[in-house]
Amino acid sequence: MKLLTICLSMFLCFEFAGTANAQRYLADYDSAFFIRDTLRPFLKRLENLHFSGYMQPQFQATQTIGAASFSGGNFSEFANNRFMLRRARVKLDYFMPAKDDESIKALFTFQLEATERDVNVRDMFVRLFEPKKQNLSLTIGLFARPFGYEVNLSSSFRETPERGRASQTLMPSERDLGMMVTYERLKRRKRNVLIKLDAGVFNGQGKSGPGEFDSYKDIISRAYVKPFAFKKNWFISGGLSMLYGGWRQGSKYKYELLVNENDKFFAIDSATSNLGDKAPRNYYGADAQLMYKHSWGKTEFRSEYWKGLQPGTSITTMNPGILPTGPTYIRNFDAVFFYFLQNIVNEKWEFVAKYDSYDPNTKVSGKEIGKTGTNLTPADIRYNTFGIGLTRYFTGNLKLLAYYDFVKNETTTLSGWNKDLKDDVFTFRIQMRF
Repeated sequence: MKLLTICLSMFLCFEFAGTANAQRYLADYDSAFFIRDTLRPFLKRLENLHFSGYMQPQFQATQTIGAASFSGGNFSEFANNRFMLRRARVKLDYFMPAKDDESIKALFTFQLEATERDVNVRDMFVRLFEPKKQNLSLTIGLFARPFGYEVNLSSSFRETPERGRASQTLMPSERDLGMMVTYERLKRRKRNVLIKLDAGVFNGQGKSGPGEFDSYKDIISRAYVKPFAFKKNWFISGGLSMLYGGWRQGSKYKYELLVNENDKFFAIDSATSNLGDKAPRNYYGADAQLMYKHSWGKTEFRSEYWKGLQPGTSITTMNPGILPTGPTYIRNFDAVFFYFLQNIVNEKWEFVAKYDSYDPNTKVSGKEIGKTGTNLTPADIRYNTFGIGLTRYFTGNLKLLAYYDFVKNETTTLSGWNKDLKDDVFTFRIQMRF
């Protein structure tokens, strides 16, 4: 034991001798040598490192045991209420400054989420800035798709518990692996309307699957006018978005809706060339935001509209995480989002009203869905959701939210969907951010 102790002591002495010249004696930790040679260089490396994060514990209740829901996922088959940790994330940003220390050469971002359900990576990307003016940048890795306003609004700042049904169906997890070029003037001048342009190429499946399953890619672009004052205390902003992509058809059977004088139905195309062909996925979006600032807070209106083509299966229009192997159904869809935000008395209280709708098949409606021989299924049903809530802001980092979602589905001739389902959801949430 004595020999082992002596050897270990000698090893530690040699190990630290080369890296801690200013720490030869314990007293050196309080000396100017330690501050100059060790502490300052260490802090210099950390001054461009930024940690942030937030946590959202919540309680929810719904009308029916085992209700399917887009408010944080389906309820258990034996439960109509639950406590859950909706989100808990930690984010690390590292800025690599330019030589003048007034601009950025590169940004590295890593965000991790850990809840009672799983642990996963939300963001991991590097953004490189062109060295002269930093107006152009290249982003590579896992990051948010540049489509729409609601999809890109952080969950820590969004005034409602969840994004709309269309956002969750067509853009699950909001992120994807790819590469994007951005034009954005970082140095803002007074009365100067700033435009941000994004254009990128992405795998397509996002985080909904383990990885890329075909060779087809999604091209996504967005042009966004940042908020600017057009009248005293009035601010406006807006954007246009486009997605052009698709995925490989795993079957030769393709269904497209035909409309004749008497009926509407999915007709089958079984050409051999359909197998391996591209199932079209094309979206177009427009959004606008209008805000009025007054002495006791703000009044804000937001609107957004999407339309396009979405491939899917007979039972869902959800963007897939793994390659579908069954027949492909091509549907025309549209989606609408409206927000109304109003401070009450002061900025610490805020009322929110939201309406969102998702119509996965705009060519059919109501009693047409479920008719014999039409091949129309619950995947073609339109949903309208109206939500109201009240938020209490205690600080910039702590808030409480009480919110109720009224969920309405189309009445069809399908069994189980011949009336409105009882799937309204109440959410009480606490959010802490740092």
